[in-house]
Amino acid sequence: MMRRMTPIVELRGVIKDYPLGQRRVRALDGVDVRFERGEFVTVAGPSGSGKTTLLNLVGCVDVPTEGEVELDGHAVTRLSERALTQLRLEKLGFIFQSFNLIPVLDVVQNVELPLLLQGHLGRRERRARVDHIVERVGLGPQKGQRPNELSGGQRQRVAIARALVTRPAIVLADEPTANLDSQTGSAIIELMKELNRDAATTFIFSTHDPRVMAHAQRIVRLEDGRVVSTEAGPVGATASTDNAA
Repeated sequence: MMRRMTPIVELRGVIKDYPLGQRRVRALDGVDVRFERGEFVTVAGPSGSGKTTLLNLVGCVDVPTEGEVELDGHAVTRLSERALTQLRLEKLGFIFQSFNLIPVLDVVQNVELPLLLQGHLGRRERRARVDHIVERVGLGPQKGQRPNELSGGQRQRVAIARALVTRPAIVLADEPTANLDSQTGSAIIELMKELNRDAATTFIFSTHDPRVMAHAQRIVRLEDGRVVSTEAGPVGATASTDNAA
């Protein structure tokens, strides 16, 4: 019997409630789901289904009301705030719709920030890695510009470069191509696929973009805070067919 590999992320019986005036709203309702190492997965569902809440819990920026979230073997709910911060810094890359760029820093400085916080690389190696990823997302001419000098699509690309520069084990992406034109969006997807293939980076997307979903190995569908289905995506279905042949 083959031993089942430990998933890089697992949610077990997860409930998440938020206060709303005098009552509480349930964003996630008993979610059980696992994400394997090196997967390229889309979390799909209508607005309000719980997609962003799920990403926030996996990203250790929120904690469940009930249930367990396990990230790369760590039970998130049992970690101290300091340990959670370190886990986020070492294991995770975030691409969120709000960008969360530092206004007083230029493009290079924003992208370099997580590497500085990690403290693993010398200045020359750090700058080489930053320059490479900035060029890959098409922002070479904007290196010295600050966020308020950039368009929405350019700010999105800075956020993507910042998320990928540390070469994290897991990238969480909330509508990562929402502000990008077709050509740039396709280039970004190709960059993510390259990381997924070459570094076995796990990508978990919340998206409505058919360009992203076309590359999914698996699609997890949410409705009203519950997982209603898990199915092979276009790439996963192709892989299954190829393996069967």
